[in-house]
Amino acid sequence: MAKTKDVYLCSECGYETPKWLGRCPSCNSWNTFSQVSPIASPAGRSSGRAAPVSSIGSIAPQDDIRYHTGMTELDRVLGGGLVKGSVVLLGGDPGIGKSTLLLQICQSLGQSLRVLYVSGEESARQLKLRAERLQVDAKNLFVLCCGDLDTVLATIRAERPQVVVIDSIQTMVLPEAGSSAGSVTQVRECTNALLATAKESDISMVLVGHVTKEGNLAGPRIMEHMVDAVFQFEGEQHHSYRMLRAAKNRYGATNEIAVFEMQDRGLRQVTNPSAMLLSERPAGVSGSCVVCVLEGSRPILAEVQALITRSGFPSPRRMATGFDYNRMSLLLAVLEKRAGYTFANLDAYVNVVGGLRLDEPATDLPIALAMVSGLRDKPIPADMLAIGEIGLGGEVRSVLRIEDRIREAERLGFTRCLVPQSCLKELDLSRFSKMKVVGVRDIVEALRSINDD
Repeated sequence: MAKTKDVYLCSECGYETPKWLGRCPSCNSWNTFSQVSPIASPAGRSSGRAAPVSSIGSIAPQDDIRYHTGMTELDRVLGGGLVKGSVVLLGGDPGIGKSTLLLQICQSLGQSLRVLYVSGEESARQLKLRAERLQVDAKNLFVLCCGDLDTVLATIRAERPQVVVIDSIQTMVLPEAGSSAGSVTQVRECTNALLATAKESDISMVLVGHVTKEGNLAGPRIMEHMVDAVFQFEGEQHHSYRMLRAAKNRYGATNEIAVFEMQDRGLRQVTNPSAMLLSERPAGVSGSCVVCVLEGSRPILAEVQALITRSGFPSPRRMATGFDYNRMSLLLAVLEKRAGYTFANLDAYVNVVGGLRLDEPATDLPIALAMVSGLRDKPIPADMLAIGEIGLGGEVRSVLRIEDRIREAERLGFTRCLVPQSCLKELDLSRFSKMKVVGVRDIVEALRSINDD
């Protein structure tokens, strides 16, 4: 038999190569290759037994497949609740409120389910202090403070909980992995072992993950592929609002968000984020415009601000917070070329209020209007919002679900809305009794409609 040569495996993405490389050509990570023995070829493997298969139509669905967490906003992001046998990965910055959120969930789930909270970072007394502050005293909530994964798995098999929380996956250690806690190998192997336990025992499991300085989940990228759902808990350090985003969800829609407010007694869900984001909008100030964006299935109104001022530097400054910087530069070029406004010697700053990040193309038109409003120092009417994508030719292009956006704006008291002209054929204007919908073909026509007011 020919001798099998060793290969080099990337610990981040699993890319294989016959020789060592400094940078992985797949994920561009540096110094991640380690030498491993390859899997034997199929001809050299022992024959296994065939497993029974089932027709997909013969599999009976479960009616009680989801657990409700007690927070309607969180249930909506999860797709209707926590699925039995699923593994959810929750990431976020230190101190953002991950453990607080999970303890509050355990309080609700512990009323009717057996819940095990495993902490590798805090002692039992520290958990008790935080539980008293959050008024968490569920009778079926049990605590295990241990970082040894073998002990954790043995406890899960003995106690047979229905829901398990691991806080956090970076503190778990599997002795067979032969490396320190938090290493790429330990995180991958521990996640794989917990995933197998969750699927075999039909246990809903939530894993807390640390993040790097860049804001990405620490550990191998393959960990995000292994779990069923990935959620990111975000928030500004000096703001009390927190946002939970779904980056991956096998049992629900992605790009959904839930908004919470951090208080002394824990997190409070915000059922009307649009009103929250617009609550402190100034009146009669130039450079401010409102847009309605879609976060998953929910339309949300947000305020975008632009400040245009004379530059004191040879090269004007450009800064965007909550909006793509390159997209902002593109809109400035379109306004100069198609609308005749000059920003060459002016500093331009764009900000999305409330810590929200807007990636949807429908934000183009309100940001362009806000920048022109800031340049001319003429406020946009407070009861007006704008929705639309701007092309390089200055045309305003259509966006999805325009009727849902307008209905949300009308509910919050807006009376005028600028939309792409092509979207008017999709609308039944008789349904909007208090909203005047104006269709515009290009950016010049949109600016003219503002000037006419």
